[in-house]
Amino acid sequence: MLKAIIPARSGSMRVKNKNIRPFADSNLLTIKIEQLKQVKRLDGIIVNSNDEEILEIARKCGVETVKRDDYYASNSVSINDVYVNQAENCDADYIMHCTCTNPLLGVKTIDEMIDFFFEHEKEYKSVNSAHQIKEFMWLDGQPINYKVEKMPRSQDLPDILGLNFAVNILSKDALIENRNVISTKPYLYKISDIEAIDVDWEVDFEFAEFMYKKYRMGVNV
Repeated sequence: MLKAIIPARSGSMRVKNKNIRPFADSNLLTIKIEQLKQVKRLDGIIVNSNDEEILEIARKCGVETVKRDDYYASNSVSINDVYVNQAENCDADYIMHCTCTNPLLGVKTIDEMIDFFFEHEKEYKSVNSAHQIKEFMWLDGQPINYKVEKMPRSQDLPDILGLNFAVNILSKDALIENRNVISTKPYLYKISDIEAIDVDWEVDFEFAEFMYKKYRMGVNV
């Protein structure tokens, strides 16, 4: 049995109420729920939240809810502890952990990721969405993916992938054992730059809404 967990706590520090504030005639939570309802192989959808307003929206959308203890929604708790708590409150053999904050992710991509996971489960213990990063990256005053004296074109930079946490598929046992949605043997599944758009800052919210209207609603903006 495979179920999706949508984590949606209140108390976002950078984008206030980002999960349920108005977004393209809806909100990020409702958009994600309706998106996942179209995924073929899911046996259920669980919204895990400490916030009653969020849980009520989920109930109206007809999905399962889990009331999260406030401790596991605080800014001080380890995300690893949060992952384990969410898994322990999910009655499924396999978990697909999906954030609300990637509204342009396609249902077809999610279906393909699920198929890939079950076809390669013996080889990879998790499938995690990622996107390509072609940027000149520095750390501690030094470039980390190119040499200054031999500067490449941006398209010739190394093929670095960044995790975006839009979709993470693994067994419940693996999640609890590793205390993470990334397993010891992950496969990083590349999604498009548009699908990878993530709402992390206020400017991201505005940009994601603009792009959602253009690519998912057919609105001229």
